[in-house]
Amino acid sequence: MTKKRDLRIVFMGTPDFAVTTLQTLLENDFNIVGVITAPDKPAGRGRKLNKSAVKTFAESKHLNILQPTNLKSDDFITELKALKANLQIVVAFRMLPEIVWQMPKYGTFNLHASLLPNYRGAAPINWAIINGEEKTGVSTFFIDKKIDTGEMILQEELEITPDENAGSLHDKLMIIGSELVIKTVKLIETDKVKTTPQPEDAISKTAYKLNKNNCKIDWTASIDTIYNKIRGLSPYPAAWCELHNGDAVLDVKIYTTEKEIKEHKHDIGSIVFSKKEVKVSVKEGFIKILDIKLPGKRTMDVKSLLNGYHFENDAKML
Repeated sequence: MTKKRDLRIVFMGTPDFAVTTLQTLLENDFNIVGVITAPDKPAGRGRKLNKSAVKTFAESKHLNILQPTNLKSDDFITELKALKANLQIVVAFRMLPEIVWQMPKYGTFNLHASLLPNYRGAAPINWAIINGEEKTGVSTFFIDKKIDTGEMILQEELEITPDENAGSLHDKLMIIGSELVIKTVKLIETDKVKTTPQPEDAISKTAYKLNKNNCKIDWTASIDTIYNKIRGLSPYPAAWCELHNGDAVLDVKIYTTEKEIKEHKHDIGSIVFSKKEVKVSVKEGFIKILDIKLPGKRTMDVKSLLNGYHFENDAKML
């Protein structure tokens, strides 16, 4: 029988994506000696302090929680050392200083939501869909000095369906990612880890941080490019564009669409509407809008929009 190491694990993470992994570690009876998560942040009109999803879950399980503002501070390093962890697991957290990731005897590994070396960076789930990929996955790797470049431990592939959006893909990767972390921890526990260096000369696609500029819809692009961008940014942060309707210019967010391949003579970006549907003309046909959000309004389906909103005949999306 293989002798198992006595693991003392520090878990680092912040959003919902990380909660599932932490929960799965506990369900598999691994010893979590500490949880590191982001400090509480003021939010909303009342500026009430919001806890991270990981903190909320960790509190419900009575785990030891640390919320450093500075990962290099002497106080935090002292607190981290006091936990006597021999393994650290990172899921959707921030970049760690070397003094932190080098601390545990058995290393610090990260779960990343892509098939590395592709889609290193901040938004791998979104960019895989935006770029029209047909598959993605999750990877575990030991952290090193650069971002998402360390030696890989395990990978798991997942098909991206043609109508997948970032939200549904996130939820699938969250589950298979938690399972991959368990497999990785069991390899470390039994001293059976074999790593593979990421190729240094690999031409890989990057998961750039999302911002207002790269979330804007370019209606002159191909119909597939537009369709993929909208679903790749849905439900968060959402693709947007300007709606020019009469004298009004509104920033609108678009969440769900369908493609309609069809020849037409409309100008690119022209809105074609009826009592039941709203379509935007593009090169190869139309992008039919199903769910949209106007400024200051809730997200609504097009039927609800048409009940109370009037499009002028020369309305355009730009």
